[in-house]
Amino acid sequence: MPTLYSIQYLRALAALAVVVFHAGERSGLHFTIGAAGVDVFFVVSGFIMMAISDSRPTAPASFLRNRFLRIAPSYWAATVVMLLGAAIGLFPNLQLTLVHTLASFLFIPAQSPSSGEMWPVLVQGWTLNYEIFFYLVFAAALATRPGLRLPVLAGVFCLLTACGLLLHPESPLLAFYTAPVLLEFVAGAAIAKLWARGALPPAAVGAVLVILAVGGFAAIQILQMEFGPWTCGPLAIALVIGALSVETRGRLPKLKALAYLGDSSYSIYLWHTFAISVALKAAAFLPPSLFLGVCVVVGTLAGIIAYEGFERPLQFLLRGKRSSLWRLPLRKPAPDRS
Repeated sequence: MPTLYSIQYLRALAALAVVVFHAGERSGLHFTIGAAGVDVFFVVSGFIMMAISDSRPTAPASFLRNRFLRIAPSYWAATVVMLLGAAIGLFPNLQLTLVHTLASFLFIPAQSPSSGEMWPVLVQGWTLNYEIFFYLVFAAALATRPGLRLPVLAGVFCLLTACGLLLHPESPLLAFYTAPVLLEFVAGAAIAKLWARGALPPAAVGAVLVILAVGGFAAIQILQMEFGPWTCGPLAIALVIGALSVETRGRLPKLKALAYLGDSSYSIYLWHTFAISVALKAAAFLPPSLFLGVCVVVGTLAGIIAYEGFERPLQFLLRGKRSSLWRLPLRKPAPDRS
């Protein structure tokens, strides 16, 4: 599948929105709509999985293995850092239990002893519990014919969402797996089908969708409206459709820096809170607006460093290759014959 700059840009902007959200919480300048970056991530994830599976047939077991190796190592590393930080007293509010810790490593939603929320040790990892669940259902859909994959995926997630709406389960675990946010993955997968068929709207309509989506997010922030998947989900869907529509008509500029942030978005998402915690101790004396800017910069840089120093080299290693970071200038590397 060719590189889609629109998707890279959306991944970058979604990650930065989450960084600003967490930085705003610490600075007192609340940017609550930044949390909607997660909705964009979920729609993008559904799109990517369906687009890749349609262009490159993959067995369910291979799909799960590849996704697990892509997601788990960096997340586990960040979780270990959280545990080590708690052990030496850096996170005094973090309460740990063996069951909750094991559930965090296994991507099983469990109530946090610190807050009572369905959050793992690394709080932002709650989204990965949804991702892994999506991968499991998607792997099952891969066992069917290509034309049935979207209906199977939609059927399962629509049924779960309907159960949540009708039954209002008291169990936090059942409530987690019947939340309407699941439909954002389905929407992304449906967009991939439209994209593959060349059925996306014209570039002008796409640009309007992008403007409307951004305006909708801005209105929620400015008017301090309540928001959730029923409001942010449609806006995220419109944003993804609009951006892809603009690109498929060849009218999207190629911004390498923003595309690079898209590459490193997963590491930025995982690691930015550590840098923000350090900034809180070192620069809390700054005016709120300046402190917010410092948090965003150091949070983003921490993610980039983690991407270059850990995630990227590890992914190369898992694929049986070496990244340029590990190629010492002692000898000429052998040509790649793969």
